[in-house]
Amino acid sequence: MTTPVLRALHELYPEAVIDIVGDQRSSEIFKHCPYRGGIFHKQKNRFLRGVPALLVDLWARSYDLIVDLRTDGLAYLLPAGKRYTKLNRIKTDAHSVQQHLGIISKIYQGDPPQCFVWTSTKEKKFAEESLGDYYGKRLLGLGTGAKAEKKIWPKENYLSLVEKIGNNFDAVIFLGDNRDREQSNYISSRTDVPCINLCGRTSILEAVAYSKAWNFLLATILALGIWQAPPGVPTLTVFRTGEPERYRPWGEKLYGWLEKNRTYMI
Repeated sequence: MTTPVLRALHELYPEAVIDIVGDQRSSEIFKHCPYRGGIFHKQKNRFLRGVPALLVDLWARSYDLIVDLRTDGLAYLLPAGKRYTKLNRIKTDAHSVQQHLGIISKIYQGDPPQCFVWTSTKEKKFAEESLGDYYGKRLLGLGTGAKAEKKIWPKENYLSLVEKIGNNFDAVIFLGDNRDREQSNYISSRTDVPCINLCGRTSILEAVAYSKAWNFLLATILALGIWQAPPGVPTLTVFRTGEPERYRPWGEKLYGWLEKNRTYMI
């Protein structure tokens, strides 16, 4: 949900180099961003959760502007020309993208950019070669897992969906991690629709490259719905619980579906 802010800042300052402070897990999505500088991590296993070492690294840089989307105090421990943090964010609608953009509302009043992940020709070639003859065909992407068990849509529901709409596609592509293989194997073993199970076999960037080849995405894995929905590809993220009004996929043809008393509401 942070890449729209990054894109807005690039729109404002196209010549600027933007350093990023984040965690190891999510930093891969910024790897190929053409206007980023360094990527810095807080090593939480180090002294004082890595804050002193991170400050030393960042003090060696010179910043005209710091945008803090988390407000853990880091912005106020570094020299900068200007700072924008959650402490002075304007009131916005509930969605996380809108709330993040509210932090820089004094300098950015344009249309909210879409979420975006930059990939290279290497990931595109990997997707083309892995999909083989299916590349360029009508593909249904499914992300059936989630970190929390209570968020996972039942595998029987996914199977029922594939049986109803699967014939509209040439193949079903499963994406996720190794924990999702059991769920996806259950579905693929009970349908006649060709299935390609990539759970646990791709990096984030490779999964994004795959997503650019499909025609529809259905996921309970929130990251799939947010990061891996190319412009124009209809995407539906199923929320069994949580806050779809805040975390639904952001962009055109991207939707959140909330399960409530077995009724589904967009």
